[in-house]
Amino acid sequence: MDEEGGGTLTASKGAYSIFRRCIRRPPRGRSLIGWAPTAVVDYTKHIQKAEEAARRRNYDFAIQLYQQLLEIDPDVGDARAGLRRALKARHEKKKGSRFLGMMKGAGPLAAAKTLAKAGKHNAAAKQLESYLTTNPMDEGANLLLGICLEAGGHTHSALAVFEFLTEVAPRNPEGLKRAGAMMRINGDPVRALEYYERALEADPRDRDAIKARKDLAAEAALSRSRFDEVEHSREQIVDKDEAVRLERSQRRHQSEDDLRAELERMETKFADDPSNVDSMLAMADILEKLRDPEAATDLVERALSYRKDSADLAERLGQLQAKGLKKAIARADKAGDEQEADRLEGQLRELELVETRRRLELTPGDAALRLSLGRALLSQGNYDEAAAELQKAVADPRQADSAHMALAQCFQEKGFLDLARSEYEKALTAHPGVDETAREILYNLGVIAEAEGNSAEARSFYARIFEVDIGYKDVSEKMERLK
Repeated sequence: MDEEGGGTLTASKGAYSIFRRCIRRPPRGRSLIGWAPTAVVDYTKHIQKAEEAARRRNYDFAIQLYQQLLEIDPDVGDARAGLRRALKARHEKKKGSRFLGMMKGAGPLAAAKTLAKAGKHNAAAKQLESYLTTNPMDEGANLLLGICLEAGGHTHSALAVFEFLTEVAPRNPEGLKRAGAMMRINGDPVRALEYYERALEADPRDRDAIKARKDLAAEAALSRSRFDEVEHSREQIVDKDEAVRLERSQRRHQSEDDLRAELERMETKFADDPSNVDSMLAMADILEKLRDPEAATDLVERALSYRKDSADLAERLGQLQAKGLKKAIARADKAGDEQEADRLEGQLRELELVETRRRLELTPGDAALRLSLGRALLSQGNYDEAAAELQKAVADPRQADSAHMALAQCFQEKGFLDLARSEYEKALTAHPGVDETAREILYNLGVIAEAEGNSAEARSFYARIFEVDIGYKDVSEKMERLK
C-alpha cells in the first residue's frame, strides 16, 4: 500500500510490459523502497501510441495506455491531458446514462473527498481518476483532481487538468484562476495573464484574480520584450517596414507599443475611407486587446449601422458592452463605491437578459440558451416568466438536471412548496453522491419540510449533509435544534 492509503503503488502487468525497457531496475538484492531510477524516461513513443489509438477512436485502449503511463509517473502532463481528451471523446460517443455513471463512481468520489480533507492528495487523485473514468465532465471532480495534483507537487498534470476544465467550463472562475496559477508556475506568465483576464470576465469582482493580474502584468511585459529581441531573417523581404508590420499583426502576443503603432496605422487608413467596416472592426480588435472595451464598442456600433442584419456583429456588440460594464464594476469596487457597483451590476444583468433573448430568437430550439434565460429571469425575481422558460428547457436531457433545479427555486420563491419539492427530487436523482449541488438540494428540501411542519423529515435531509460537511451553512445548528 502507498503511504496515504490510496491503494497499491504497483502498476498493472500491462503497464510494466509497456515501460519495462524504460526504467532501470534497482541492483540485485536492493529494496525498491527509497530507490529511484537514475535514467530520465522518455515517454514520447508511448504517448504517440495512445494518441494514435484515440485517432482511430479506440478510446478504451488509449485510456488504458494513458492510465498505465500515469501509474508510472503521475506528473506526465501530456499523458494527463491526453487522458482527459480520450475520456471526453468516449463519453460523447457512448452518451450513456449520467445517473448510472455517477452511481458507479459514487464510492471513489466519496473516498477522494475524505482523502483530500485528510491531506492524502496522491491517494485522492487516484480515486478521482477512478470516478472521472465514468464521469469525465464533472466540473467539481476535475477541479478537485487538479487541486490534489497541485498539492502533491505534480504541477504539469495539474496544469493539464485545469486547462481541460477551462475548455469544458469556460465560465468557471476558479478553474481559470487555477490554470493561470499553474501556467505561471510552469514558466509562461503571458498565458497565465490570459487565464486571469478570462477569470475576471467571468467574475469582475474576484479580488484574487485582480491581484494576480496586477502582479503578472510586469512579468508578461518582460516575457514579451524578450520575445521581441529574438532575431528573425528579414534579408529576403525588400520592404523592411512592411515586414515589421506583418510580423506585429501576426504575432500572438503583441506588446502595448506594437498594438498602439498598429492602431495609429489603421486610423490613418480609416481617415481615407471612414465607411470601411473592415477597418472599424480591425481597430475594434486592437482596442479590445488594449483593454478599452468602451472605445471598441463605439466602433462595433458604427459597423453595425452599416450591416444591420449581421447577427455576428450584434453578438459581438453585446459581448463588448458586457466587458465594458464589468470593467466599470471593477473600477467602482476599487474606488469603494458599492452603490455604483451594484447599479452597474443591475445594468449588466439586464444586458445579459436582452442578449440572451436576442440569441434565442435566432435559435429558438437551443435549450442551453433557454436555461440561461430562465436563470437570468429567476435572478431578477421574475418567477413566472422564468418558470415558463425552464419548463421548456427540461425537455432537453442535457439541460434537464439544471433546469429542474432552477424550476424548483422558482416554485419555492412563489410558495408552491409541493411543486418545488417535486422538482428538487428530480434534480437530486442526478447527484447520488452528496456533492455541492446535492447539498443545496437537500438543504432546500429540509427547509421545505420544516415549513410543512415535518421536523423528522427535515432533520433526515440535514443529516445527509451533516455526515459529509458539518460546516455547511447552518446545518449544525439545525441538527441541534431538531434532535
